[in-house]
Amino acid sequence: MAIGEAGPGSVRHGAQPKRLEEAMRVRLGRECVYVPSCRFGLYVALRHWCPPGGRVLMSPVNDDVIFFVVLAAGLRPVQAPLNPLDASIDIDAVPDETWGSVSAVLTTNLYGNPDPAPRLRQKCDALGIPLFEDGAHAIGSRVGDRPVGAWGEASVFSLSKHVGAKAGGMLSLADPGLREAVEKTCAGLLAPRRAGAELAYLVRPYAEAAVRGLRLRRAAWSAIRLLGLADREEIRMPLRPDELALAARHTPGLDAHHPWLRVDMHDYRLAGGRLRLRRIGRGLDRLDDVLDACRAGTELLLSTPWAKPRDAYGTQPLFRVPLFVADRDAAVAALAREGIVVGYLYDPPLDDYAGAEFTDPSPAPEAARWFARHALPVDPLRARTAAEVLERSGARPVRAPGEGELPGSGPTPGGLGQSRD
Repeated sequence: MAIGEAGPGSVRHGAQPKRLEEAMRVRLGRECVYVPSCRFGLYVALRHWCPPGGRVLMSPVNDDVIFFVVLAAGLRPVQAPLNPLDASIDIDAVPDETWGSVSAVLTTNLYGNPDPAPRLRQKCDALGIPLFEDGAHAIGSRVGDRPVGAWGEASVFSLSKHVGAKAGGMLSLADPGLREAVEKTCAGLLAPRRAGAELAYLVRPYAEAAVRGLRLRRAAWSAIRLLGLADREEIRMPLRPDELALAARHTPGLDAHHPWLRVDMHDYRLAGGRLRLRRIGRGLDRLDDVLDACRAGTELLLSTPWAKPRDAYGTQPLFRVPLFVADRDAAVAALAREGIVVGYLYDPPLDDYAGAEFTDPSPAPEAARWFARHALPVDPLRARTAAEVLERSGARPVRAPGEGELPGSGPTPGGLGQSRD
């Protein structure tokens, strides 16, 4: 069944998650289970495949919420060395003793650029351990002959990103025979639906649009802080190490780590209501158009002097395109003056953020630190405007580790005329 055949208004509420699951099943060629968030789905996957006390190899340039999901599952995060240009796991730089100690691998597919899943699949098969794919940024991305999310034992997707629904996720399974067990696990972890939460979800996009239209961003953020709804003041949320150490005594389990897991998405384990599911369905109906626009914007941004293209970048509908600038704070400020908000920054890397008490540090941390310090993730749907702002601001590109002399700092000839904003 193609997504949109029946239309969101013609399906029964109980059938709506099945419609969403079928849409993702068609895209991935795999069994899919609707979950309230990507982080919730990842927790379910980790609990199913990994016994408490296991060790999970992951990227240190990642959302801190994902780090806390691993901890909540009773597992030890192990930070991997990275490729400095895309923050994917550098398989050859992972020491043999680390490979021998881990019980699972978790990809990131940061900003939609795939991790080397075919090689990771081979490595995990040789070691007899599961591969998990975090595809939160990567709906529509491909690696090898498959879409991202079709390589691991399980993969998770966010419907808040490309789909734009600000809610919902999908847990994809290589073995369709596990569906019933996974659904049972999910049902036991869900929080009951709340009418107030559903109403707040419904009106939020209209409130945000009003704030943008009236240019009330500062006033809005002040109100959010006064209401206690602001979860973080900096890029990383406060670690609170003493509380985190106490929470570790009660793992595996979501409740002890709830103060960290709820950050930026208070409804991460809330059962979805009719309005929420319908909005997600409408977003999925439009997804192919969004992906096409993201591909065009990605192509434009990769033509600028701040990009460091890789072969895979140009063919992917990136969620954000990482440009690399010498002074990121200045670039962020220049974009903000034009109403372009830069999010999805992951600085410092998780091992520097959390320390050796809570994670195994990377044996080669410099590439992750360089990427975290200089990457400027730009929305490809705002590509033209962002490129023009960076050019006017005089933003300087930065040399990557091991890179030769930088090219000139002006835009590539014709680069800003090849695509649309």
